[in-house]
Amino acid sequence: MPSQKHFRCLEKMFASAPIHHLVQAEISIDKGRAEVFVPVDERFFHAAGALHGALYFMALDNAAYFAASSLVRDVFILTACFNTFLLRPISEGRIRAVGTVVAHSRAQIVAEASAYDDAGHEIARGSGIFVPGKTALGPEIGYC
Repeated sequence: MPSQKHFRCLEKMFASAPIHHLVQAEISIDKGRAEVFVPVDERFFHAAGALHGALYFMALDNAAYFAASSLVRDVFILTACFNTFLLRPISEGRIRAVGTVVAHSRAQIVAEASAYDDAGHEIARGSGIFVPGKTALGPEIGYC
């Protein structure tokens, strides 16, 4: 399967997940890299009037996860662990999270991500370890 087809199938799988419909998230995937866009919506604010950390995590994890997934063509991978660092609040615009693969072996993939606001300020950072799962990539999970 050509790489571009794999990337588009991963984007389709991302778009098929109900959580992404809820938050209106979008993604762009290339080899070892992914960009996730999440609009800031006050429905997801905490009591102090800024976006809840769960949305930072979601953007960062998805960016790193799909950067890692771009290198795996046969199975759904799993997030084994993910560390998140929240650097500054965001209350308008959108999050742009950029994920890249740092290291890759058959057993695990290490990827990191940084998230930015519309002005280009880094608002969060994270890194994770991703491992192959047992679920085959296929139409049952939204993958082409």
